[in-house]
Amino acid sequence: MLPDHGRFKFSAIADRPDYTWPDGKRLAFYVALNMEHFSYGEGLGISMSPGIPHPNTYNWAWREYGNRVGVWRLLELFGKLGLPISVLLNSELYDHCPEVVAAFRQRGDEIVGHGRTNSEHQNDFDEAGEAALIAEATQTIAKHEGKPPAGWLSPGVNPSDATPDLLQEAGYTYTLDWPMDDQPAWIKTRQGHLLSLPYPHEVNDIPMIMLHHGDAGAFADMIIDNFDEMMEQAEKQPLVYCISLHAFIVGQPFRLRHLRRALSHICQQRDKIWIATGGEIAAYFAEAAPVGPE
Repeated sequence: MLPDHGRFKFSAIADRPDYTWPDGKRLAFYVALNMEHFSYGEGLGISMSPGIPHPNTYNWAWREYGNRVGVWRLLELFGKLGLPISVLLNSELYDHCPEVVAAFRQRGDEIVGHGRTNSEHQNDFDEAGEAALIAEATQTIAKHEGKPPAGWLSPGVNPSDATPDLLQEAGYTYTLDWPMDDQPAWIKTRQGHLLSLPYPHEVNDIPMIMLHHGDAGAFADMIIDNFDEMMEQAEKQPLVYCISLHAFIVGQPFRLRHLRRALSHICQQRDKIWIATGGEIAAYFAEAAPVGPE
């Protein structure tokens, strides 16, 4: 037998109970926008200057573009399209650029825990250190937003073996760390359960554009093609479609133009889909399909 995580059993999507999203909708859609801050001169991050010791000024400034410029263009786009956003937030942004978080707060968007900074990963800590990291990020968000976040994405999407347990014990109800399904799924923790909400590895600007070198038009086509196919597939099973964005990537003008095309295509079908936040989708599913007996 191969080693197993022990979090959930195999489940074929074709063999599950049926349900619907609000108003009989079959496809739920949400946008996850990663808002991140990085240490200068140390820590982790994508390198776009091979051969130069990393991290460096060039990379730090490139990523900072998202906070200074890109996010504001995205906010304008989201406003025009009437799109709610799930903001996957490094808690360090409250000190670094509080104006950014305030803009999302004014819109009523969801704040999702995303660690303190993407310059560190949870696998770099022992369990006590990771628990302290989660607690600090959670408390910072709760202090500024008036309530703790319900959802969590680990920095770098790199959780430790203990992350689901620590999240559930810290009061979280859902995680985005397990990209294994097009429907929410319950995963076991040592003291109960945590909901895994679909979060994309593929329809995600970092792997598509930064790692696989796809251009902006191809990424927009991917968003559209995935949406059109899921609309058809959702006739058989209720599905969740998420796209993952980073302000320093799609906030670049030449990519923003293509992103606008893709999101406009989806919003033209808004009467047929449920456009929500990740937290709203997770909460609805937890009521519609609560954890059953083991």
